[in-house]
Amino acid sequence: MVAELSRLRREIDELDTQLVELLARRMEIVSAVGKVKSQHGLPIYAPDREADMFARRRQDAVDRGIPPDLIEDILRRTMRESYQSEHDTGFKCVFPGLGPIVLVGGHGRLGRLFARLFESSGYAVRKLGEDDWADAGSMLSDAGLVVVTVPIAVTVEVIRRLPALPGRCVLADFTSIKSAPLEAMMAAHSGPVVGLHPMFGPDVPSLAKQVVAYCDGRQPEAYQWLLEQVQIWGATVHRISAVEHDQGMALIQALRHFTSFAYGVHLAEEDPGLADLLRLSSPIYRLELAMVGRLFAQDPHLYADIIMASPRNVDMIRRFHQRFGAALGVLETGDKGAFVAAFRQVSDWFGSYAPRFLRESRTLLQQANDAKDA
Repeated sequence: MVAELSRLRREIDELDTQLVELLARRMEIVSAVGKVKSQHGLPIYAPDREADMFARRRQDAVDRGIPPDLIEDILRRTMRESYQSEHDTGFKCVFPGLGPIVLVGGHGRLGRLFARLFESSGYAVRKLGEDDWADAGSMLSDAGLVVVTVPIAVTVEVIRRLPALPGRCVLADFTSIKSAPLEAMMAAHSGPVVGLHPMFGPDVPSLAKQVVAYCDGRQPEAYQWLLEQVQIWGATVHRISAVEHDQGMALIQALRHFTSFAYGVHLAEEDPGLADLLRLSSPIYRLELAMVGRLFAQDPHLYADIIMASPRNVDMIRRFHQRFGAALGVLETGDKGAFVAAFRQVSDWFGSYAPRFLRESRTLLQQANDAKDA
């Protein structure tokens, strides 16, 4: 029996070695694909191609008696690395004659990320930091694009401090609120203006599958090249009004971050043994705990600025507090019927998204469980 087991394990080891060799070959081909895409200005993320590939490989798995979810998991993980490999090859420059791009606040983490992206596309990039304002006039005098990427709390102030920009220059911002910065940019510059919100942090390895929201300001034809450049980097651009954007961010960012903050405060005050808590955790709770812990591993000033950026955010959190209190009242009275009725009401509101999210979450939970084993 021991000899037979050893033989089988050797075969598995040999197959694993072949898998590594195949993956290495795949990465070489992906790198070549990236170069072709760069030459022709093609986006690194092609959703139709990806969906078709997954469908065909899942059918191949079924035909061979292999769980299709296993194959899709492997391919998705492989493709994440592929996008990063294509990212490293550089990108086509949509507007070669643009002139210098100036990132105001470009020494920050998000500024550095976009500086690398612009440079990888062949643009000349300048970074204007707080210590450089004495030279701001000369640095901006021939700019083709100026992007303000500074903390939310000082964005409007910085926009108002900008010297006169060339008439053809595009003025943009990277801020998670849009109404006030867009209004300030429209007042500060008579040329093209657009508000941008990268819906991701500076630690992303690639813009593939990321979203950049944009709000039209003035002369949209003058900044279409910028939206096209972002798409070539792999992101999806989503057009939205500034008012609708800020309403959505009150839920997507402010409320979500605040509830994580409040839960973290509660945990710290209760002071459970965190190691014991993790040992007792199901995959879903471990994932929830990871999302809360992720918040507290980052800059508190950033999250304070996001949550406190608008009175609308406070109003949203206040309404959540009232509904939380009402839900607590149901528990205090032991009214199971009211709980079930509210549960079903919310389930109806989610509609077909509820089972969809259930399916999607299974993959995340498996990853959380794998991390626990590691």
